[in-house]
Amino acid sequence: MVEVLLVVGVLVAMFVGYNIGGSTTGPAFGPAVGAGAISKTGAAGLMSIFFFVGAWTIGRNVVETLGSDLVTRAGVFTLETSIGVLFFIGLALFVGNVFGVPASTSMTAVGAIAGLGVATGSLNLEVMGAIAIWWIVAPVLGFWVSLIIGRYFYARINEAVAMDRSSGPLVEFDRSGVVPVPRPHETTSRRELLGVVTVVSIGCLMAFSSGTSNIANAVAPLVGSDSLEMNRAIILGGVAVAIGTFTIARRTLDTMGSDITELPLTAAIVVASVSSALVVFLSVIGIPASFVVIATVSIIGLGWGRATRPVTLPEAVTGEETPPVSVDALAEDEPGQELPGIGEEETAVPSATDLFDPATTARVVLLQNVVPVIATIGAYLTFEFVPVFGL
Repeated sequence: MVEVLLVVGVLVAMFVGYNIGGSTTGPAFGPAVGAGAISKTGAAGLMSIFFFVGAWTIGRNVVETLGSDLVTRAGVFTLETSIGVLFFIGLALFVGNVFGVPASTSMTAVGAIAGLGVATGSLNLEVMGAIAIWWIVAPVLGFWVSLIIGRYFYARINEAVAMDRSSGPLVEFDRSGVVPVPRPHETTSRRELLGVVTVVSIGCLMAFSSGTSNIANAVAPLVGSDSLEMNRAIILGGVAVAIGTFTIARRTLDTMGSDITELPLTAAIVVASVSSALVVFLSVIGIPASFVVIATVSIIGLGWGRATRPVTLPEAVTGEETPPVSVDALAEDEPGQELPGIGEEETAVPSATDLFDPATTARVVLLQNVVPVIATIGAYLTFEFVPVFGL
């Protein structure tokens, strides 16, 4: 019987990992694929590698938090309860996919485990409080850092990384020797090559940060119940994520809906860098983080900063103002054009609809908060009133 339950638990954990791979590859490598910098297969390969590296190195800290520290009673995590928790995490992913919104697996995993802890009277309030505080602080930090970048540094960053793709391939292989050597194609400029390296590197950083935080969502319950040893669980989760990246992730790479991949290339790089740095930091201290939530507020902060750039010193002295120009807050500057200085852009604060779509934003924020609540309440009711778990 135990063997059957373990197989079920492993299958459910792999289902969660499979969906994580499918939902996180698009945000990580969507800009690179959309810019023609890398193929979908190449993106899937890099996502699999760097996710596993993040999971193997830093991700075990978050696994320990969710699998051991969040509940105070050692016997609470059994194989049966682990399957129950993983079920609610998988259900949340399904609900998010149905409504076209990437639900936060980290928030949902914490919610499901918290529901188990409340039902059994074993929830570690100190750890839960620390997680909740960082869930508030991290998005606020992401917003303000992105706002400052958009307000003061965006134009310079765009000038450095914006690229105009040539019609030919990026690289070609010199096969004159024994081992083929990749070299830039004759039509590839140094600027274009630098832009490609930058956007692919950012994708790798996002994949790494996803591994540091999201591996726990797939395997922490099984590790906490001692059903799987840590290293084996991470390998299992990494394989499941890799399967997702090579299969269903192709859809998320194609879809440029309301996700980060719809942003201009420079904006995507800024948001990805800020969000990934925060997620990696939180993972180091063992806090499960939601990349989706942090990235969402970073997008808003970057747009707000771009739309409210201050006037220049000469304008402040002379009192002459630059006539307002209607522009998108995150509009991409054309490569090669003369970039406006601070104060030479629109100085008036635009309306909310100029920064983001209120209806879409409301739907995303609502579901990102409702789905974890559903998992928390569902887990609590299940573990409180269903006797099969024997708690």
